[in-house]
Amino acid sequence: MRNFVEKLSAVLDRVAAVTMRIAGVGLVLMTIFIAWQVFGRFVLNDTPTWTESSSILIMGWFLLLGAAAGIREGNHLSFDVLLFLLGDRAKQVAYTISDIVVIGFGCGMVGYGLQLALKTWPTTIPNLGISGGIAFLALITGGALLVIYSAERLLRRAVGLPTIRFADKLAEDS
Repeated sequence: MRNFVEKLSAVLDRVAAVTMRIAGVGLVLMTIFIAWQVFGRFVLNDTPTWTESSSILIMGWFLLLGAAAGIREGNHLSFDVLLFLLGDRAKQVAYTISDIVVIGFGCGMVGYGLQLALKTWPTTIPNLGISGGIAFLALITGGALLVIYSAERLLRRAVGLPTIRFADKLAEDS
């Protein structure tokens, strides 16, 4: 089982790296689109209408993909003050509870995101001419990645492999 989890983690390392690259490209594209919008409005006196809708759509993708990768790496925003006071065993229990809660949250993102995507699929984003449901695909993808990454963390903990958390990194550095 330990060997399987190590192989799974290696695959998910690559998936997380790809998602972070996609998120990075999305951030750059959003910045370019907004810069073009400002240039068009104030220099050309002709505002491109597609830039705002595109930027909001892209922002959803890079935020949700980046958040999922941040959860996997333990770099996502968390409240770890109590963990510094706990022993190793209690800390592992707290991490497990946290991962289970994140799995539940990710399942909610997938389920409700799917409902939203299906309900808005017939609509069209006016400036882009694409389905409104596409906006919720980022929510579904991000939620699925949260579930996968948190389940991996649970598996790693179950077989005795380390799961590096940001709080642990801070404790090691001090």
